[in-house]
Formats: sequence, C-alpha cells, structure tokens
Amino acid sequence: MRFATPALTGALRAANPTYRMAAQHARTFATETAAPKKGNTGLWLALFAGVAGGIAYNQTKTTVKADVPVVAQENRPLAFNPKEFVSLKLKQVTPITHDTAVYRFDLPEGHTGNLPVASCVIVKHQPEEGKPIIRPYTPTSPQESVGYVEFVIKKYDTGKLTPQIASMQPGDSLDFKGPIVKYHWDEKPKAHVGMIAGGTGITPMLQVIRRVFAEDSQDKKTKISLIFGNQTEQDILLKDELDTIAKEHPDRFKVVYALDKAPEGWNGVSGYVTSEVVKAHLPAADEEDSIIFVCGPPPMVKSIAGPKNKMEQGELDGILKELGYTKEKVFKF
Repeated sequence: MRFATPALTGALRAANPTYRMAAQHARTFATETAAPKKGNTGLWLALFAGVAGGIAYNQTKTTVKADVPVVAQENRPLAFNPKEFVSLKLKQVTPITHDTAVYRFDLPEGHTGNLPVASCVIVKHQPEEGKPIIRPYTPTSPQESVGYVEFVIKKYDTGKLTPQIASMQPGDSLDFKGPIVKYHWDEKPKAHVGMIAGGTGITPMLQVIRRVFAEDSQDKKTKISLIFGNQTEQDILLKDELDTIAKEHPDRFKVVYALDKAPEGWNGVSGYVTSEVVKAHLPAADEEDSIIFVCGPPPMVKSIAGPKNKMEQGELDGILKELGYTKEKVFKF
C-alpha cells in the first residue's frame, strides 16, 4: 500500500518492500513519542500498495469460521515462550491471492497460543550459511484456538524471509518466540477505532476486528472504521470476511477499500487520497474515547503518521498531525 505526499513521491518510487496473557509473558511497545515537527498542511496521501477509496459493505453471506478447535483457555498449556524460541511444523498452506497465503503451524497437542490482542511473535530461520533471519509476524488465528496458529504472509521477492516461507512444504519447521504485545486491547479498549492499513498491515487490525465482533465479545458498542489499501482489487486480503462483518454490523463496522490500480467502473476515489478522506471516514481528532491505528509499509506509515523509531512509536507527523491528532490518539503497529 503506497501512501505518499507529493514531496515523498520520488523517494517512494525508489522504495520496495479472549483472554489476557500473564504479565510476565508480554512486553508492550512504547507509545510515547518525541515532540512532533511542524508538518505540511498540503499533505497528500498516496497508497504504497494502493489508493483509491471505495466504500464497501458486505454483500456476501459467507461467515468465516475456524475449522479446528476453538475453546476456552482455562488450564491449557501455552505453546509460546517469550524467553526462548520453540520450533513449530508447518501443517497447511492456503493461498488467498497470487502472492499471499495463510500458513498454519501445528502447536503441541492440547496447547494454545493465547496471544493477547494485539500482539506478534518473532520468527527465526537459520540458513545453511550466515546469520539467522529474524522477523516479527502477527498471528491471525483466533486467540482461543487450540493446536494451531495461523499467519497471513505475503511473499516479497526482495524480502529476506518471505521467499523462504513461501518455499516451505508441510512438515518443514520455523522457530517462534513471543508474544510481544503491541497494543493491549483488554487494558485500553476504545469506543471508536479508526484504522488505516496497507497490504498485510491488515493483520493486527484483523486481530482487533475479530475480537470486537466475536459472538462472545464484551465489546458490544465499539465502532471500527477501516481504510484498507491495496494495489488491485485482487490483492485485497480477507475481503469476504471483512464484508461479512460489515453486513452483520452495519452500524458499527465500516470498511473503505482503496486501490492504486482501480478497475473501470470503480466508484471510489482513485490515485491520491487527501486529508479529506481521513476526515470523512475516521473518528475526528477531538472525538472522545477514540484512537487511530496505522499499519503498513514504512513509507505509508511515515506519510500518514510519521516514521516509527524501531520498536518505539517515533514522533507524530504526516496527515494525522496536520489534522490535529495528538500522539495519544495514534498508534503505529
């Protein structure tokens, strides 16, 4: 997903890329930021993996359900360890687009991931030569799932780890450590959540969306507004599920699809998205009990909310700064 201001366009063209875990098993990313710099009031937003907004509400009757056990967590052993890596075998690969698939890994029998919403795990691959390759990935399987964990992963030809993952066969193994808690929804729920996601940046958003709209959810009044950008309509990940939630909860969930290469007849905004798009679809900067989540390629995050500083939030900048949001109202995954 490509989000860019005109000033960033040249640089972007050169760029290429429910239950709570015990406190000792979690680490939270910092939310404090440095004093923000003055922004450009003419900031424009272009999608790194796509932009053109099209408001879409569910038109499908499909409901996404887990096809393996999803049960309560009491007294179930945890599969992940935040202090050391554990090896898990790949069980199944389910393609969902031409370059993205759901990868299901087996957990030990009777074990659960029970990863807090929203959190990630660290994945490690040791090549035959050289240093290990380590990257964070966000699980998309239900928090309560037993015996398996799933990830939505897109292959990048220039990526260091995704080509290796894409070449894996059932029975192959990867090492995992975690969880790392990014934003602890149980501790900091909000009445209205705005989301801006690009490509596989949808995965932490999906954790929150599934949690809020689960049948047994306690979040019966929370509203979520999502802007989800991709290059083409075929690149939109898990669209059926998002549309289903939108149809079942029209007063609480809205999704705006944004495409870089919009097909003929696309009735949304094509090409660039201005601050007007954010103002039209996400909670306002002064709305009480609200927050904006941002996740996607670094150029997108930078133009929307300023760059992250490694594991820290970094200073707030970009379009959200221009619209008057404060660092307390924005979280960058």
